[in-house]
Amino acid sequence: MSNYETITELNFQSRFMSAVSTPSKIMVVDDQPLSLLHAVDLITYQGYNVIENSDSNRVLSLAFEEQPDVILMDIFMPEIDGLELAKMLKLQPQTKSIPIVLMSVADDPELWQKALQIGVEEIILKPLDHNSLSPKLKILAQQKRLNEGLDQTQKVLLSLAMAIEARCINSHQSPLKLANLAMSFGQYLNLCDQNIDDLVLAAYLHDIGTVGIPEHILGKTTQLTTTEKKIIDQHVIIGEQICQPLYNRPNLLAIIRHHHEKWDGNGYPDKLATENIPYLAQVFQMVDIYDALTRERIYKPAYSQEQALAIMEEEMVKGWRNPKLFAQFKDFILNNP
Repeated sequence: MSNYETITELNFQSRFMSAVSTPSKIMVVDDQPLSLLHAVDLITYQGYNVIENSDSNRVLSLAFEEQPDVILMDIFMPEIDGLELAKMLKLQPQTKSIPIVLMSVADDPELWQKALQIGVEEIILKPLDHNSLSPKLKILAQQKRLNEGLDQTQKVLLSLAMAIEARCINSHQSPLKLANLAMSFGQYLNLCDQNIDDLVLAAYLHDIGTVGIPEHILGKTTQLTTTEKKIIDQHVIIGEQICQPLYNRPNLLAIIRHHHEKWDGNGYPDKLATENIPYLAQVFQMVDIYDALTRERIYKPAYSQEQALAIMEEEMVKGWRNPKLFAQFKDFILNNP
Protein backbone atom coordinates (compact mmCIF):
# COMPACT_ATOMS: atom_id res chain seq x y z
CA MET A 1 0.00 0.00 0.00
CA SER A 2 2.85 2.38 -0.75
CA ASN A 3 0.36 4.70 -2.49
CA TYR A 4 -0.64 6.18 0.82
CA GLU A 5 2.01 5.22 3.39
CA THR A 6 4.11 8.30 2.60
CA ILE A 7 1.30 10.76 3.43
CA THR A 8 2.62 12.81 6.35
CA GLU A 9 0.80 13.88 9.51
CA LEU A 10 -1.90 16.51 9.13
CA ASN A 11 -3.03 19.09 11.64
CA PHE A 12 -6.28 20.86 10.84
CA GLN A 13 -6.00 24.24 12.58
CA SER A 14 -9.69 25.06 12.22
CA ARG A 15 -12.92 23.23 11.61
CA PHE A 16 -13.65 22.42 7.97
CA MET A 17 -16.88 24.37 7.82
CA SER A 18 -16.36 26.86 10.63
CA ALA A 19 -17.86 30.27 10.39
CA VAL A 20 -15.68 33.08 9.12
CA SER A 21 -15.55 36.61 10.49
CA THR A 22 -16.38 38.32 7.19
CA PRO A 23 -19.07 37.44 4.63
CA SER A 24 -17.99 35.62 1.49
CA LYS A 25 -17.32 37.78 -1.55
CA ILE A 26 -19.10 36.89 -4.81
CA MET A 27 -18.24 38.48 -8.16
CA VAL A 28 -21.17 38.60 -10.58
CA VAL A 29 -20.42 39.07 -14.28
CA ASP A 30 -23.25 39.66 -16.78
CA ASP A 31 -23.55 42.07 -19.68
CA GLN A 32 -27.38 42.13 -19.42
CA PRO A 33 -28.42 44.83 -16.90
CA LEU A 34 -31.65 43.18 -15.74
CA SER A 35 -30.02 39.77 -15.39
CA LEU A 36 -27.11 41.33 -13.48
CA LEU A 37 -29.49 43.18 -11.18
CA HIS A 38 -31.49 40.01 -10.47
CA ALA A 39 -28.36 38.03 -9.59
CA VAL A 40 -26.98 40.82 -7.41
CA ASP A 41 -30.28 41.13 -5.53
CA LEU A 42 -30.42 37.38 -4.85
CA ILE A 43 -26.85 37.21 -3.62
CA THR A 44 -27.02 40.41 -1.56
CA TYR A 45 -30.17 39.09 0.13
CA GLN A 46 -28.21 36.00 1.15
CA GLY A 47 -25.74 38.20 3.03
CA TYR A 48 -22.76 38.05 0.66
CA ASN A 49 -20.56 40.94 -0.37
CA VAL A 50 -21.10 41.43 -4.10
CA ILE A 51 -18.78 42.74 -6.81
CA GLU A 52 -20.81 43.76 -9.87
CA ASN A 53 -19.28 43.70 -13.33
CA SER A 54 -20.96 44.06 -16.72
CA ASP A 55 -17.73 44.33 -18.73
CA SER A 56 -16.10 41.02 -19.68
CA ASN A 57 -12.83 42.85 -20.39
CA ARG A 58 -12.50 43.73 -16.68
CA VAL A 59 -13.04 40.22 -15.27
CA LEU A 60 -9.38 39.23 -15.02
CA SER A 61 -8.18 42.48 -13.47
CA LEU A 62 -11.07 42.54 -10.98
CA ALA A 63 -10.49 38.90 -10.03
CA PHE A 64 -6.77 39.60 -9.45
CA GLU A 65 -7.56 42.66 -7.34
CA GLU A 66 -10.60 41.50 -5.35
CA GLN A 67 -9.88 37.76 -4.98
CA PRO A 68 -13.57 36.79 -4.69
CA ASP A 69 -14.61 33.54 -3.03
CA VAL A 70 -16.79 32.61 -6.05
CA ILE A 71 -17.24 34.03 -9.55
CA LEU A 72 -20.79 33.81 -10.96
CA MET A 73 -20.53 34.57 -14.68
CA ASP A 74 -22.73 34.49 -17.76
CA ILE A 75 -21.55 32.24 -20.58
CA PHE A 76 -22.70 34.27 -23.57
CA MET A 77 -21.18 37.76 -23.51
CA PRO A 78 -19.76 40.08 -26.18
CA GLU A 79 -16.03 40.74 -26.33
CA ILE A 80 -15.01 37.61 -24.32
CA ASP A 81 -17.43 34.80 -23.50
CA GLY A 82 -17.65 33.06 -20.13
CA LEU A 83 -15.91 29.87 -21.24
CA GLU A 84 -12.87 31.75 -22.51
CA LEU A 85 -12.73 33.85 -19.35
CA ALA A 86 -13.00 30.74 -17.19
CA LYS A 87 -10.09 29.20 -19.09
CA MET A 88 -7.98 32.30 -18.51
CA LEU A 89 -8.84 32.40 -14.80
CA LYS A 90 -8.02 28.72 -14.28
CA LEU A 91 -4.63 29.16 -15.93
CA GLN A 92 -3.52 32.00 -13.64
CA PRO A 93 -1.90 31.06 -10.30
CA GLN A 94 -3.59 34.06 -8.62
CA THR A 95 -7.11 32.98 -9.63
CA LYS A 96 -7.06 29.26 -10.44
CA SER A 97 -8.48 28.30 -7.03
CA ILE A 98 -11.50 30.61 -7.30
CA PRO A 99 -14.61 28.48 -7.96
CA ILE A 100 -16.48 29.49 -11.11
CA VAL A 101 -20.22 29.10 -11.67
CA LEU A 102 -21.37 29.77 -15.23
CA MET A 103 -24.92 30.93 -16.02
CA SER A 104 -26.68 29.81 -19.19
CA VAL A 105 -30.15 30.02 -20.69
CA ALA A 106 -29.64 26.66 -22.44
CA ASP A 107 -29.16 23.18 -20.96
CA ASP A 108 -26.44 22.06 -23.37
CA PRO A 109 -24.53 18.83 -22.44
CA GLU A 110 -21.73 19.67 -24.90
CA LEU A 111 -21.28 23.06 -23.28
CA TRP A 112 -21.18 21.36 -19.86
CA GLN A 113 -18.40 19.05 -21.02
CA LYS A 114 -16.34 21.95 -22.31
CA ALA A 115 -16.79 23.80 -19.02
CA LEU A 116 -15.74 20.74 -17.01
CA GLN A 117 -12.60 20.32 -19.10
CA ILE A 118 -11.67 23.92 -18.30
CA GLY A 119 -12.25 23.36 -14.58
CA VAL A 120 -15.56 25.17 -14.06
CA GLU A 121 -17.27 23.93 -10.89
CA GLU A 122 -20.93 24.42 -11.86
CA ILE A 123 -23.30 25.53 -14.62
CA ILE A 124 -26.73 26.79 -13.58
CA LEU A 125 -29.69 27.78 -15.71
CA LYS A 126 -31.28 31.19 -15.95
CA PRO A 127 -33.47 32.60 -14.56
CA LEU A 128 -31.63 32.10 -11.28
CA ASP A 129 -33.49 30.49 -8.42
CA HIS A 130 -32.64 31.20 -4.77
CA ASN A 131 -33.19 27.58 -3.67
CA SER A 132 -30.69 26.17 -6.16
CA LEU A 133 -28.20 29.05 -6.15
CA SER A 134 -27.80 29.53 -2.38
CA PRO A 135 -26.41 26.08 -1.39
CA LYS A 136 -24.05 26.03 -4.38
CA LEU A 137 -22.54 29.39 -3.47
CA LYS A 138 -22.25 28.43 0.20
CA ILE A 139 -20.42 25.16 -0.46
CA LEU A 140 -18.10 26.68 -3.09
CA ALA A 141 -17.23 29.69 -0.94
CA GLN A 142 -16.50 27.46 2.04
CA GLN A 143 -14.40 25.17 -0.13
CA LYS A 144 -12.36 28.16 -1.37
CA ARG A 145 -11.71 29.38 2.17
CA LEU A 146 -10.88 25.87 3.30
CA ASN A 147 -8.25 25.57 0.58
CA GLU A 148 -6.74 28.91 1.56
CA GLY A 149 -6.33 27.73 5.15
CA LEU A 150 -4.83 24.34 4.45
CA ASP A 151 -1.13 23.63 4.58
CA GLN A 152 0.48 21.87 1.66
CA THR A 153 0.14 18.35 3.07
CA GLN A 154 -3.58 18.83 3.64
CA LYS A 155 -4.01 20.11 0.11
CA VAL A 156 -2.34 16.96 -1.17
CA LEU A 157 -4.82 14.83 0.79
CA LEU A 158 -7.88 16.62 -0.60
CA SER A 159 -6.41 16.64 -4.11
CA LEU A 160 -5.81 12.91 -3.82
CA ALA A 161 -9.40 12.39 -2.73
CA MET A 162 -10.72 14.40 -5.70
CA ALA A 163 -8.58 12.40 -8.14
CA ILE A 164 -9.77 9.13 -6.63
CA GLU A 165 -13.39 10.28 -6.86
CA ALA A 166 -13.04 10.61 -10.62
CA ARG A 167 -11.17 7.31 -10.89
CA CYS A 168 -13.48 5.11 -8.85
CA ILE A 169 -16.89 6.49 -9.73
CA ASN A 170 -16.44 6.85 -13.49
CA SER A 171 -18.41 10.06 -13.35
CA HIS A 172 -17.73 13.63 -14.43
CA GLN A 173 -19.47 14.99 -11.36
CA SER A 174 -17.56 16.41 -8.42
CA PRO A 175 -18.36 15.63 -4.76
CA LEU A 176 -20.11 19.01 -4.43
CA LYS A 177 -23.55 17.49 -4.86
CA LEU A 178 -22.86 14.94 -2.13
CA ALA A 179 -21.33 17.60 0.14
CA ASN A 180 -24.37 19.83 -0.27
CA LEU A 181 -26.76 16.92 0.39
CA ALA A 182 -24.81 15.91 3.50
CA MET A 183 -24.83 19.45 4.84
CA SER A 184 -28.56 19.90 4.18
CA PHE A 185 -29.57 16.60 5.77
CA GLY A 186 -27.37 17.33 8.79
CA GLN A 187 -29.13 20.67 9.20
CA TYR A 188 -32.52 18.96 8.83
CA LEU A 189 -31.55 16.61 11.68
CA ASN A 190 -30.46 19.61 13.79
CA LEU A 191 -26.94 18.25 14.16
CA CYS A 192 -24.28 20.46 15.70
CA ASP A 193 -21.89 22.40 13.47
CA GLN A 194 -19.01 20.03 14.23
CA ASN A 195 -21.02 17.00 13.12
CA ILE A 196 -22.16 18.75 9.95
CA ASP A 197 -18.54 19.66 9.25
CA ASP A 198 -17.56 16.00 9.54
CA LEU A 199 -20.36 14.95 7.18
CA VAL A 200 -19.27 17.48 4.57
CA LEU A 201 -15.61 16.55 4.83
CA ALA A 202 -16.61 12.88 4.52
CA ALA A 203 -18.16 13.70 1.15
CA TYR A 204 -14.63 14.37 -0.09
CA LEU A 205 -12.68 11.73 1.84
CA HIS A 206 -14.94 8.70 2.39
CA ASP A 207 -13.62 6.76 -0.63
CA ILE A 208 -10.00 7.88 -0.44
CA GLY A 209 -9.02 4.30 0.45
CA THR A 210 -9.75 3.17 -3.10
CA VAL A 211 -6.25 4.43 -3.89
CA GLY A 212 -5.11 1.03 -2.60
CA ILE A 213 -7.46 -0.97 -4.85
CA PRO A 214 -6.07 -2.29 -8.18
CA GLU A 215 -7.34 -0.42 -11.22
CA HIS A 216 -8.59 -3.54 -13.01
CA ILE A 217 -10.85 -4.36 -10.05
CA LEU A 218 -12.02 -0.83 -9.36
CA GLY A 219 -13.01 -0.21 -12.97
CA LYS A 220 -14.66 -3.57 -13.55
CA THR A 221 -18.20 -3.28 -14.97
CA THR A 222 -19.11 -6.97 -14.78
CA GLN A 223 -19.94 -8.87 -11.60
CA LEU A 224 -17.12 -9.03 -9.06
CA THR A 225 -15.76 -12.35 -7.85
CA THR A 226 -15.83 -13.12 -4.12
CA THR A 227 -12.11 -12.40 -3.90
CA GLU A 228 -12.45 -9.10 -5.77
CA LYS A 229 -15.34 -8.06 -3.51
CA LYS A 230 -13.20 -8.71 -0.41
CA ILE A 231 -10.40 -6.60 -1.89
CA ILE A 232 -12.75 -3.68 -2.59
CA ASP A 233 -14.22 -3.97 0.91
CA GLN A 234 -10.77 -3.16 2.26
CA HIS A 235 -11.01 0.42 0.96
CA VAL A 236 -12.72 1.62 4.15
CA ILE A 237 -9.88 0.32 6.32
CA ILE A 238 -7.28 1.79 3.96
CA GLY A 239 -9.17 5.10 4.01
CA GLU A 240 -9.23 5.19 7.78
CA GLN A 241 -5.48 4.51 7.86
CA ILE A 242 -4.77 7.30 5.38
CA CYS A 243 -6.83 9.76 7.41
CA GLN A 244 -5.52 8.72 10.84
CA PRO A 245 -3.56 11.99 11.13
CA LEU A 246 -6.99 13.66 11.45
CA TYR A 247 -7.01 12.44 15.04
CA ASN A 248 -9.00 15.49 16.13
CA ARG A 249 -11.91 14.24 14.00
CA PRO A 250 -12.88 10.84 15.42
CA ASN A 251 -16.38 11.09 13.96
CA LEU A 252 -14.95 11.60 10.48
CA LEU A 253 -12.74 8.54 10.89
CA ALA A 254 -15.79 6.56 12.05
CA ILE A 255 -17.73 7.62 8.94
CA ILE A 256 -14.89 6.57 6.65
CA ARG A 257 -14.57 3.14 8.30
CA HIS A 258 -18.24 2.32 8.91
CA HIS A 259 -20.31 3.86 6.09
CA HIS A 260 -20.81 0.38 4.58
CA GLU A 261 -22.09 -1.32 7.74
CA LYS A 262 -25.68 -2.63 7.68
CA TRP A 263 -28.38 -2.35 10.34
CA ASP A 264 -28.70 -6.16 10.49
CA GLY A 265 -24.95 -6.66 11.02
CA ASN A 266 -24.16 -8.02 7.56
CA GLY A 267 -22.13 -5.04 6.34
CA TYR A 268 -18.40 -4.42 6.48
CA PRO A 269 -15.71 -4.15 7.74
CA ASP A 270 -16.70 -4.93 11.35
CA LYS A 271 -20.25 -6.30 10.95
CA LEU A 272 -21.61 -3.77 13.41
CA ALA A 273 -25.38 -3.83 13.91
CA THR A 274 -28.14 -1.40 14.91
CA GLU A 275 -27.06 1.29 17.37
CA ASN A 276 -23.49 -0.03 17.45
CA ILE A 277 -23.02 1.60 14.05
CA PRO A 278 -21.82 5.18 14.71
CA TYR A 279 -24.75 7.52 14.17
CA LEU A 280 -22.92 9.87 11.79
CA ALA A 281 -21.88 6.87 9.69
CA GLN A 282 -25.57 5.96 9.42
CA VAL A 283 -26.47 9.53 8.45
CA PHE A 284 -23.73 9.74 5.85
CA GLN A 285 -24.70 6.33 4.48
CA MET A 286 -28.18 7.64 3.65
CA VAL A 287 -26.92 10.57 1.59
CA ASP A 288 -24.12 8.52 0.00
CA ILE A 289 -26.52 5.81 -1.21
CA TYR A 290 -29.04 8.33 -2.50
CA ASP A 291 -26.32 10.28 -4.30
CA ALA A 292 -24.97 7.09 -5.90
CA LEU A 293 -28.44 6.01 -7.06
CA THR A 294 -29.29 9.39 -8.60
CA ARG A 295 -25.97 9.72 -10.46
CA GLU A 296 -25.39 8.30 -13.91
CA ARG A 297 -22.68 5.66 -14.10
CA ILE A 298 -21.10 3.79 -17.00
CA TYR A 299 -22.96 0.70 -15.81
CA LYS A 300 -26.32 2.31 -14.88
CA PRO A 301 -28.57 5.28 -15.61
CA ALA A 302 -29.37 7.94 -13.04
CA TYR A 303 -32.46 6.88 -11.10
CA SER A 304 -35.23 9.36 -10.38
CA GLN A 305 -35.99 10.57 -6.87
CA GLU A 306 -38.92 8.15 -6.65
CA GLN A 307 -36.88 5.19 -7.93
CA ALA A 308 -33.98 5.91 -5.57
CA LEU A 309 -36.23 6.19 -2.51
CA ALA A 310 -38.04 2.98 -3.51
CA ILE A 311 -34.73 1.08 -3.73
CA MET A 312 -33.63 2.45 -0.38
CA GLU A 313 -36.97 1.49 1.17
CA GLU A 314 -36.56 -2.07 -0.13
CA GLU A 315 -33.14 -2.20 1.51
CA MET A 316 -34.62 -0.87 4.75
CA VAL A 317 -37.26 -3.62 4.69
CA LYS A 318 -34.50 -6.20 4.18
CA GLY A 319 -32.97 -4.96 7.42
CA TRP A 320 -30.03 -3.07 5.92
CA ARG A 321 -30.93 0.44 7.12
CA ASN A 322 -32.12 2.16 10.30
CA PRO A 323 -35.92 2.42 9.78
CA LYS A 324 -36.33 5.59 11.82
CA LEU A 325 -33.45 7.35 10.09
CA PHE A 326 -34.68 6.28 6.65
CA ALA A 327 -38.12 7.72 7.43
CA GLN A 328 -36.44 11.01 8.33
CA PHE A 329 -34.34 10.94 5.18
CA LYS A 330 -37.37 10.22 2.99
CA ASP A 331 -39.25 13.12 4.55
CA PHE A 332 -36.19 15.33 4.03
CA ILE A 333 -35.92 14.45 0.33
CA LEU A 334 -39.65 14.79 -0.38
CA ASN A 335 -40.02 18.10 1.44
CA ASN A 336 -36.74 19.77 0.52
CA PRO A 337 -36.58 19.81 -3.30
